[in-house]
Amino acid sequence: MTPIEEIRKKRINKLKKISESGFHCYPVSTKRTHSIIEVIKKFSTLERDQKEVILAGRIRAMRVHGGLTFLQLEDGSGSIQAMLSKNTLGSKGYKFFLDNFDIGDFVELRGNLFKTQRGEKTIKVLDYRILSKSLRPLPEKWHGLTDVEERYRRRYLDLIFNPEVKKKFEIRSKIIKEIRSFLEKNGFLEVETPILQPIYGGASARPFKTHLNALDMDMYLRIAPELYLKRLLVGGFEKVYEIGRCFRNEGVDKVHNPDFTMLEFYWAYADYKDLMNLTEEMFSYILQKVFGKLTIEYDGKEIDFTPPWKRVEYLDLLQKEADIDYETLNLKGLKERAKKLGIKIEKGDSKPQIADKIYKKFCQQKLWQPTFLIHFPMEAKPLAKALENHPEKAANFQLLVGGIELVNAYSELNDPLEQKKRFKEQEKIYKKGLEEAQRMDEDFIEALEYGMPPAAGFGIGIDRLIALLTNSHSLREVILFPTMRPK
Repeated sequence: MTPIEEIRKKRINKLKKISESGFHCYPVSTKRTHSIIEVIKKFSTLERDQKEVILAGRIRAMRVHGGLTFLQLEDGSGSIQAMLSKNTLGSKGYKFFLDNFDIGDFVELRGNLFKTQRGEKTIKVLDYRILSKSLRPLPEKWHGLTDVEERYRRRYLDLIFNPEVKKKFEIRSKIIKEIRSFLEKNGFLEVETPILQPIYGGASARPFKTHLNALDMDMYLRIAPELYLKRLLVGGFEKVYEIGRCFRNEGVDKVHNPDFTMLEFYWAYADYKDLMNLTEEMFSYILQKVFGKLTIEYDGKEIDFTPPWKRVEYLDLLQKEADIDYETLNLKGLKERAKKLGIKIEKGDSKPQIADKIYKKFCQQKLWQPTFLIHFPMEAKPLAKALENHPEKAANFQLLVGGIELVNAYSELNDPLEQKKRFKEQEKIYKKGLEEAQRMDEDFIEALEYGMPPAAGFGIGIDRLIALLTNSHSLREVILFPTMRPK
């Protein structure tokens, strides 16, 4: 029997003893009157009036000194010292506590407040009650110090032992709240679109496939909400957004997780240039609300979000950093250059895909301060409009910060005939074996034929944004339960 199994067996015996003494070991409710932070804030008044309080929380530490026992009691708001006295509880009650209660148990403590000789705020316990018996001991030294994988697998222990981890998720919640606040102040309506879709679209990615028994049909977890949000523009909504989970059956690394949180919004009668201005406003709003300033530290360097941000042509960046003249090279010539640069070429890679591989290896990490990377090759953006004066380029931008792609946005294609033509081209690529190619969506084309207003669309990976703003270097640091291989 392992040491943990022995401890678990002893604690189950304690559980039985508590139950046999007439206590409910997992009672339905608690009589808590205050959170710990409320008691700390009102301590002077509660102490002066000798008002009894009832606190509830987890025992995080226990020190026994003969007839006195001191506990560290912790709830979601903070921690406080509790003192149990043999004289106050009586010999029987005091011994029962020591014999049957452990670090990790959730308890309810009724008592009066006082300060110790050292000035520590303390509750003197007049009565106690078990709320939840902990059958497994909390680790003395949490594995997170040496085994990062264990931290993610057992996030509940990570949150208990690492306050800075809990803080990150509180910041995550605040950031999402302020995103909603900004969009709603700007007239955007929050909507929900299907996660299960009969055909996937809105991005270039490999989907998860499932089967709906009720209708005997294959369906896909969405890779993006884009095509459904555009249907709402057809229906008459002018500003819509959605924050929700998307799913891509692809790799797992520090900037990718198979299921992730995406914000997408669409704005009728606007273009990609309007979106760049709105993006600067949105980031300024969020940073001021959450951090009170427009600068953050990431990877030991300062990033300044003060607008306006730099705008860089995608093809100019390729020329500058990788000596690639994209417009003069044909597919064969670009492949040869890529191979010389050590880029692995896959069968069926298109010209923009090869350029993207070169960009990611030689260019992306150079974009540290907030930068709008604009005007990608048109063939790389099957859902975007082309520039009127340069039809070989898309009316689009990506936002790069700290070498991380945060935002993908463009003026949306609303020509149904052109969209159908592009879907057909994507179908050809799909049939050649590229699963990430977009599929023909006849229903979406039909919707476009009823007329969609000119519009601009914006997508941002929320997890990447949170990682950047909390100085985290893996999405798994900011996703509560990231995808993991089972042990």
